[in-house]
Amino acid sequence: MQDLEGRVAVVTGAAGGIGRALVEEFLEVGAKVVVADIQRDLLEQTVAQLVSRGDVIGVPTDVTDPKSVEALATETYAAFGACNVLCNNAGVGAPSAFVWETTINDWKWVHSVNVMGVIHGVLAFVPRMLESGDDGHVVNTSSGDGGISPLPSASVYAASKAAVTVVTECLASQLQDEGAKVRASIFYPSGGLLKTGLWESEKTRPPELAREVPRKTEPITIEKLEAQAKARGYELPWQDLNELARVVIDGIRAEKFIFMLGVDSIGPTLRRRADHFEKGELVPHDPQMFG
Repeated sequence: MQDLEGRVAVVTGAAGGIGRALVEEFLEVGAKVVVADIQRDLLEQTVAQLVSRGDVIGVPTDVTDPKSVEALATETYAAFGACNVLCNNAGVGAPSAFVWETTINDWKWVHSVNVMGVIHGVLAFVPRMLESGDDGHVVNTSSGDGGISPLPSASVYAASKAAVTVVTECLASQLQDEGAKVRASIFYPSGGLLKTGLWESEKTRPPELAREVPRKTEPITIEKLEAQAKARGYELPWQDLNELARVVIDGIRAEKFIFMLGVDSIGPTLRRRADHFEKGELVPHDPQMFG
């Protein structure tokens, strides 16, 4: 899909962070965009700020609810008659903890968003995209943490993103084997620190999936990180999110399977893991702080 002008892109988790950057860059290349997010106020604010840049609408969406995602698909097709690019981007993260100190609700919440949110998007949109007979692309946001090599302290999140990677590879292979004009790709946000809502995702955590026991440490926020850096006399090197969004657009045009800054750097990591696995060994990890 070389030309995105006039095409329709749907982005979940799109009211801020990487999702918003994706919306901005799709609008920049002339696409029509559906902004989907669970945070209604932020969603309305985002659409109001971007409507002057192109054809954009907002649809409140809870990706953990298949009916909500089905309603998103219905509204997308009612408004624009198509979906050419689906970005399953919504994601959350639980507190870092030893696996034996995580809680059932940590797993239920994170996987309901990160994994089932992707599944719900695929089930609601891909059949319609295939039926149209038009070119299409599904982009699932994963993470190097899990998708390439897990961070031991983030077991819940890493497991969810490993699942997204596997689901996407299966989906992409099936679409290719069927000779479909719809493709699927993995997006690994990369390049450094990311100023996204993931740092404060607890604010969207539903009460019924609240953590059963209090976390042992205070959550780390962007404000705290920046204050700590300032106190030490330096600024944090935040990655430009719009640059990442352009990596996605370039990847769609080039029909790549993996969208990532520095994708050529992951080979040594994967080969190192393979070397240990073929010996039946655990891959060594640097000690990580739990917090």
